[in-house]
Amino acid sequence: MQSFLDPAILFFVFGIIAGTLRSNLEIPPQISKFLSLYLLMALGLKGGFALAKSGLTHEVSVSLGLALLMAVLVPAMGYWVLRRFLSGFDAAAIAATYGSVSAVTFITAVQYLDTHEIAFGGHMAAAMALMESPAIIMAVLLANLVRRKQGSTAATQNPGPLSKVLHEALTDGAQLLLIGAMVVGILSGVSGQAAMKPFAGDLFKGMLAFFLLDMGLLAARNMGGLKRQPPLLIAYALGAPLVHASIALGLSLVFGLSQGNAALLMVLAASASYIAVPAVIRHAIPEANPSLYFGMSLGLTFPFNILLGIPLYVGVAQRVIPA
Repeated sequence: MQSFLDPAILFFVFGIIAGTLRSNLEIPPQISKFLSLYLLMALGLKGGFALAKSGLTHEVSVSLGLALLMAVLVPAMGYWVLRRFLSGFDAAAIAATYGSVSAVTFITAVQYLDTHEIAFGGHMAAAMALMESPAIIMAVLLANLVRRKQGSTAATQNPGPLSKVLHEALTDGAQLLLIGAMVVGILSGVSGQAAMKPFAGDLFKGMLAFFLLDMGLLAARNMGGLKRQPPLLIAYALGAPLVHASIALGLSLVFGLSQGNAALLMVLAASASYIAVPAVIRHAIPEANPSLYFGMSLGLTFPFNILLGIPLYVGVAQRVIPA
């Protein structure tokens, strides 16, 4: 219950209520974009400052390796399950959406850990960046395979979109900002942390609350379309995050991650992209239905993780992993 009393979470709930009531409250798109970029920049700086202090330790290397493993395992599992009741294109698109990550979910989890004074490594921001692209690449390869099997004319008209998708995935502005800010944090170290504290520290909570208000409004607007979706997809949108988080927890136990880092790996594995991946997939797999992968991730999985998932994952990690 304590997590619901967090101001940022309360603003998210308020946004959902306002959107459900069809209020004319809205955040202008440019301001929303600025808030998103600010949060990524602040997160990158925090991660860089932490890495400057810790250096490349064994746990840093293991965490990044596990993040890459989950980035491949989750979309592969998703496609294998979804292909049984969806077209290959829809299965690939949804698998990519759930195989990639939600930066806002991760940032909210970081704030949750800070609030509850649970230690974690700043390198987990780098883990998030590593998990962004593999699922997109896998989805495009799978879609091309489906096209070849079907003898689709799209395969002959556009036989190799992978290079363009690779470029878009690896040079995405938000991801580059996160990595660039992390490098700045590493290079500037303690002096940089002191200089940027008012920007990356003091303002962070308020900016996150403002952005989650906007996300609540957006999520409410996408919930209506879910009524028309098959129950199996709704079950996947709510059940897959729990399965993915459980796998991440098991790997964290085997490889000895700390409670905070394990919780963040669980959050990353359980999250689903609703910004970067849908934008790329809409171009790379036009045969897929955007209302499926976008509506599931933003209308169900994102609210579930923000309201229930984060405190659940953190609580389980604290109980299962030795302090």
